[in-house]
Amino acid sequence: MTTDSLAPSVTGAPESFRPRRRRGRSGSRDSLAALGFLTPWLIGMACLTLGPMAYSLYLSFTRYDLLSSPRWVGLANFTQLFSDPRFDSAAWVTIMYVVVSVPVVLVVSMLVALLLNTGIRFITGYRALIYLPSLLGASVAIATLWRQIFGASGLLNNALQAIGIEHRSWIGDPNTSLLVIITLNAWAFGSTMVIFLAGLRQVPRDQLEAALVDGAGPFRRFFSVTLPHMSPLVFFSVLLDTVHAFQAFTSAYVVSGGDGGPADSTLFYTLYLYQQGFTQLNMGYASAMAWFLVVVLAAFTGVLFLTSRFWVHYGDR
Repeated sequence: MTTDSLAPSVTGAPESFRPRRRRGRSGSRDSLAALGFLTPWLIGMACLTLGPMAYSLYLSFTRYDLLSSPRWVGLANFTQLFSDPRFDSAAWVTIMYVVVSVPVVLVVSMLVALLLNTGIRFITGYRALIYLPSLLGASVAIATLWRQIFGASGLLNNALQAIGIEHRSWIGDPNTSLLVIITLNAWAFGSTMVIFLAGLRQVPRDQLEAALVDGAGPFRRFFSVTLPHMSPLVFFSVLLDTVHAFQAFTSAYVVSGGDGGPADSTLFYTLYLYQQGFTQLNMGYASAMAWFLVVVLAAFTGVLFLTSRFWVHYGDR
């Protein structure tokens, strides 16, 4: 008989006490190690995210121009939002952009995903080619290229002139300038398409075949079988694309030259916020605009989650 086997009888401790104590010590060491690894992230979270957010919330109740100390004004910045005509223009332009561009991206992404899910040859190459614009997105380079295409003497007008159609600058026309930016956003639909394509691969084949045997056509199979299985991914994409659309800035800034023109037709919410904060040095008002946008996005997210029980299907529910 070994010494270890005699240890419990010598100490008089219960059989399960010593292993439990060892597990407790091991758990404490693991907790300390986890805390050590998380400490840099927690410090970064506090210093780079929570701290600036708290200071921005404080500035939203002040007048602050970066050159003098903040002066407390209470809710004046928030009440000024509703009497500012340019704020109304920026909010309206952004809402129009979100309402049009998000459904366009979702529909185009779904159609292309359905096409690529038909088992055509060279699907990997097609998928890479379609996803490539998403890597470039609405970057400064692409937005500058868009100005060259849709400008007064751009490629589009040159092509139209070749067939006898005259048109002035698509960017300089208030009726078409927002459409140019919506097109730029829809052009980078590849990331949403990849998500939908992955979801289509998970739709049960037996249910599609059963619907086909029952005589269901392509539209009936899509709306009765495919779309319910895809609803969690559609929910995710709607939320993600809407938040991104509300935060759109680069394309509007480059295409409009930074002023939101012509006639404020491309004055996005974030562009007007930038003008208030970094052009007019009205940091208090810009902070109030930022927090108003946070509240709007939080409200939209809450409504989307509350309504998801009626149209999002998980598993066998």
